[in-house]
Amino acid sequence: MSKFSNITIEKKANIYFEGKVTSRTILFEDGTKKTLGVMQPGEYEFATAVKEEMEIVAGQLEYKLNGEEWKVIEGNGVFYVPANEKFQVKAVTVVDYCCSYISE
Repeated sequence: MSKFSNITIEKKANIYFEGKVTSRTILFEDGTKKTLGVMQPGEYEFATAVKEEMEIVAGQLEYKLNGEEWKVIEGNGVFYVPANEKFQVKAVTVVDYCCSYISE
């Protein structure tokens, strides 16, 4: 899906790691939430509260989930992070991403 319709966008940005990672929250009519963001090159660690779908739209990203080896996404791709987990990423280039929050 390259576009979203009938959404509400929160004006205030989510800013992490001294501004090197930013995102905007978008809310859908059915109550689901996503964030659209950009990561500058660097290494970051995140934690989840619910299961997340991380869709890489552009850029090169290496990621590591708990107990797994590093994997690479170049250009575009998707990975899933379980709820209540930490994961590591290395943005090799500027990375454009969409994060979906999945309640199970």
